[in-house]
Amino acid sequence: MRGGYSGVIAALVSGGGNAGGGYFGGTGFHHTLTCIGGVKMARGDLVIKLVQAGISGDKRLFEKTTRAIISEEKAKDHHKLASRLEARLQRTDNQQRGKTYYLKNKKLADIPVFERTPRYTFNDLILSEKIENICDELIEEQKRANELRAHNVEPRHRLLLIGPPGNGKTSLSEAIAESLMLPLFIVSYEQLITSYLGETAKNINEIFEFVSQRHCVLFFDEFDVLGKERGDSQETGEIKRIVSSLLLQIDNLPSNVIVITATNHPGLLDKAAWRRFQIKLKLDYPELDDIIKWFEKFEASVKYNLQIDKGELAEKLLGWSYAEVREFGLDIYRRIILSENKDNSRIIKEKLKQLGK
Repeated sequence: MRGGYSGVIAALVSGGGNAGGGYFGGTGFHHTLTCIGGVKMARGDLVIKLVQAGISGDKRLFEKTTRAIISEEKAKDHHKLASRLEARLQRTDNQQRGKTYYLKNKKLADIPVFERTPRYTFNDLILSEKIENICDELIEEQKRANELRAHNVEPRHRLLLIGPPGNGKTSLSEAIAESLMLPLFIVSYEQLITSYLGETAKNINEIFEFVSQRHCVLFFDEFDVLGKERGDSQETGEIKRIVSSLLLQIDNLPSNVIVITATNHPGLLDKAAWRRFQIKLKLDYPELDDIIKWFEKFEASVKYNLQIDKGELAEKLLGWSYAEVREFGLDIYRRIILSENKDNSRIIKEKLKQLGK
């Protein structure tokens, strides 16, 4: 075991000569910092942690510290050093288990997540000024993460989105991923949750091990499915243990993973779940001005003037979700395209009548 640990430490020490600016090169040994389990540490402290793990045989601390360093080096484009550390870590696994189970070599299809190409940008969304400002701050922190770490601060990376369905929670997660130019991984509950509770816990662990090695966005829709209140007397002890494990995994995610969770039912969430998230945003139904803005954006996107009184129409649609407004807009646009007389006002009145408006 000592050979495996010392091999990783040797890779760290010798990494300074690589072309990407090695572990002790670049911004400097004492001024570059990273985060382990929410605790900010200087590089020297991390190496000390590795040595402590080697002496005590604490494999969990060893792997956790090494993976944090690997993620940090990848984020700084020090791929040569990161690859050497991964190789050493993999060799250690071989020595201890006689086999290698390495998620970075697993196919994405084997993990209960799927990758989605973002369909929305911030220009496509209608957000309040407050939410826009918070999102701008998050993106700036992620893009300038090394500057923050140089001052012993990690960028925020845990978000909870709250609000009724159809009001942009998924779209906002896509816009964040698009703005940061990061892959977006969405948790697939069909693959994640099985009738065998032990298998569900294993799948959760696989997801977090998979994303922790990447700079990415991880999205949990309907987070209340997993993050249920542990005080619910109807839930089994095993499910409560899964919730505890899930929250711990979120706590331990490095800041190179932006984890976004969404819920339509915030009252169902475990109270401890709320504390895990540094940013909490409420995405509610659109107001009158929001619906008018939506139709203005829609006209610009299709390059067609609907020739309608947007204010009057917005009053009719007040109380609808953005998804419902979008579907209505597309529906009337289809009828306008296919209509022979192009009487837009009549088409809209007919559609509203169909909906009981």
